[in-house]
Amino acid sequence: MAPIVSVSNLSKTYASGFKALKGVSLDIEEGEILALLGPNGAGKTTLISIICGIVNPSGGTVMVGGHDVVRDFRETRAMIGLVPQELTTDAFETVWNTVTFSRGLHGKKPNPAHIEKVLKDLSLWDKKDNMLRELSGGMKRRVLIAKALSHEPRVLFLDEPTAGVDVNLRKSMWDVVERLRASGVTIILTTHYIEEAEEIADRIGVINGGEILLVEDKAALMSKLGRKQLRVDLAHPLDGVPDVLSGYNLTLEGDGHCLIYDYDTSAERTGITTLLAALAEAGIRLKDISTRQSSLEDIFVEIVGAGR
Repeated sequence: MAPIVSVSNLSKTYASGFKALKGVSLDIEEGEILALLGPNGAGKTTLISIICGIVNPSGGTVMVGGHDVVRDFRETRAMIGLVPQELTTDAFETVWNTVTFSRGLHGKKPNPAHIEKVLKDLSLWDKKDNMLRELSGGMKRRVLIAKALSHEPRVLFLDEPTAGVDVNLRKSMWDVVERLRASGVTIILTTHYIEEAEEIADRIGVINGGEILLVEDKAALMSKLGRKQLRVDLAHPLDGVPDVLSGYNLTLEGDGHCLIYDYDTSAERTGITTLLAALAEAGIRLKDISTRQSSLEDIFVEIVGAGR
């Protein structure tokens, strides 16, 4: 099956000479959740803006549902919903009218039942007659999501959708995202909350300096690049790592009360057994032992750092 979104050798150079994208290629499968991670200025918003037809590319092509985003703008835009970073709404319009009008902009016939469902899913139903200026920042962001869903898109872009949103609302938004994915909607997410990507994404893409550094299945990525850390709490503090333990690349922390040992979970042997034996032989008494798995954030920092 052909990907729902196909980006091929995409580039964007602005009038100032700044190269925001440099030969980006990316295929997005129908029904998946792709988290696109990258630092500020990495090219995330430019990439999304080109796919959505808001910004023209300098080179390359983008296909959505088999249609070129430049040549077949109307067809592709009708398939896409976009939740932008900025809170751009008409302050003196009601929630109901704003979302209904957005559906009409995409050439869709009125469907009050669908608008009602979207507003209820986003906990906005009791605010449907309120003017947008009366809403909190979190509520306004929910309205942006409602607008993006008003015309029943096949592809939904969420550009930092939970920025400035409280924890409870963030969770309810992800519940909506899961239901949308279950209905067949493809979702592309950019976020600074990497734990969210770790929780809901199927694949992770990392972009930096206008280039895609990596796109991989989340589980495979964390298995391949994830490392574990053994924390050994000591009964008595050490002034330094003894010479007999120098081969383990241990780090001494907590004013000498803790030894940290990094090991590769995919390696045939972790070295933990021999390390513990070496500690006992050196007469170092242990108080406690615990492990920690690398998070997606750890992996992201490592990839971006290596790609600079």
